[in-house]
Amino acid sequence: MSDSPPHAGHPGHHHGHHHGHHHGGDDQAEMLDLGADVLAEHIADIIAWLPVEGSPGRIVDLGCGTGAGTFALLARYPEADVTAVDSSSEHLDRLREKARERGMAERVRAVQADLDADWPDLGTPDLVWASASMHHMADPERALRKVHDLLAPGGLFAVVELAGFPRFLPDDAPPDRPGLEERLHAVADRLTAEQMPYRGADWGPLLTAAGFALAGERVLTVNIDGSRDEAVGRYALSSLRRIRDAVADELASEDLAALDRLLDTGGLGGVLRRDDLAVRTERAVWAARRTR
Repeated sequence: MSDSPPHAGHPGHHHGHHHGHHHGGDDQAEMLDLGADVLAEHIADIIAWLPVEGSPGRIVDLGCGTGAGTFALLARYPEADVTAVDSSSEHLDRLREKARERGMAERVRAVQADLDADWPDLGTPDLVWASASMHHMADPERALRKVHDLLAPGGLFAVVELAGFPRFLPDDAPPDRPGLEERLHAVADRLTAEQMPYRGADWGPLLTAAGFALAGERVLTVNIDGSRDEAVGRYALSSLRRIRDAVADELASEDLAALDRLLDTGGLGGVLRRDDLAVRTERAVWAARRTR
């Protein structure tokens, strides 16, 4: 998934490298939680599709964020334990809290680590999951080799990336500044490309170069109707706030004013009052096996 705007975490999870400032961790954690809720069915579909051999007992979630992937993997593989790795202590605290609430604390080991530095001991997993985290690494090719050497022989590595930060608004919105969201994304994409050159990469050849055998590849289209799920409005609000942080200095003043009207939770023109929102994006998935 090529996803996050610069200085903004993203809907999948967040990992290894921090770029620029963010709001407090709570804002990003809320966005990750909302994304996990809204996209839960898609995450479950991806995990069900993975060409896993047997039932993995040991799983590592790299760049786990607040646990969207961790808990989906635990649900799919009831015998498995997950080692959840992230650079953010706030995200890991939230993940541990969820594990306790769900009676899964015994099955989750949370590890705080900067994956651009020395890697902690992550055991010998049968499955490694990295959702929206690989493109954040300072040296993703090194990270791929690390995962290859970590995996048990025959083990699987799943790389999931978002093709762009999700879109929420119709093309003609808002009426006074139609096309606003596309302009926001154009600025965010330009800024992010400078900071994260692997955003939007084709991970297939990179995985092969790291010694993996590709075992599958697919793209899922996400299009969730916001009128049927009130969490979509909150997810749109949280996501657009983070984009605003990243792009405010580069936007035309009229666009910034229009964006602020959308973000006004008390205003009639705010996203929480709209009944035409949707979550539109694509997720690309690569499954790769360690053959020796």
